[in-house]
Amino acid sequence: MSERESVEKPRFRPAKQEVKVHEEIHTPQTASAAYRLAFQDDEFLLRDDLRPVRFQLELLKPELLLDEARIASTFVFYGSARIPSPEEAQARIDAATDEAGRKVAERLAAKSHYYEVARELARISAQYPVSADGMRNFVVCSGGGPSIMEAANRGAADVGAKTVGMNILLPHEQAPNRYVTPELSFRFHYFALRKMHFTLRARALAVFPGGFGTFDELFELLTLIQTGKMKRIPVLLYGRDFWHKVVNFEALADEGVIGHQDLDLISWVETAEDGWNVVERFYAEGEADID
Repeated sequence: MSERESVEKPRFRPAKQEVKVHEEIHTPQTASAAYRLAFQDDEFLLRDDLRPVRFQLELLKPELLLDEARIASTFVFYGSARIPSPEEAQARIDAATDEAGRKVAERLAAKSHYYEVARELARISAQYPVSADGMRNFVVCSGGGPSIMEAANRGAADVGAKTVGMNILLPHEQAPNRYVTPELSFRFHYFALRKMHFTLRARALAVFPGGFGTFDELFELLTLIQTGKMKRIPVLLYGRDFWHKVVNFEALADEGVIGHQDLDLISWVETAEDGWNVVERFYAEGEADID
């Protein structure tokens, strides 16, 4: 062994190895929960007092794994979990049990083309070249669920690219879609930490028609940019008719609660090519660095 190897060799056994020591010693003391190593004691870690520690862990785990995967930046996709893929649209309509349900299914089916738009945009983004130092940019990232989220991850998987899914623990379990790269499939307990990871590496955002969750994520990011807490990135809104029906952006500006210049934070697009062109122009004009 060289002198350097001897000097650099760790002086202490790693925790993974250390925890195996004395496992076979059985006494009343070792059987007590108090004797468990703190980081192996789930009951202790789940106490209300440990919430700050759980926050730290939920921030740190994805950060380390994304770093190890050489992911420098992401292209984040938001949208409804209820919009069917084109091949599922008619079946949803046929499954409706009453006229009201049928009308809702038809309105959702009318948006099913956005599944293919999201898939194609993700396919384009996922082919962005790996940098000379091996870092990946514009890696497709979604909430990891069905519908638009699935379409995004599926588009990246179509071209054999790694793709991120950031799922959330809900009362009714939502399984990750099958197109998320397994080692980049994360599950969060805290919405706040999930939101942070969506934005930390985001260099572009595509938002499709959606409900409360989509609104929540979109408006939070717009607020971060508007207030200067976050550098500007391209924010692509798909479905102008939908958005103008459910949100009167111009009225917000006319009422003075936002500035008219704030409307420029949004880019209205309809196709995958239009969206990617906005992203390319944004960075070609030097408005921000990719890294």
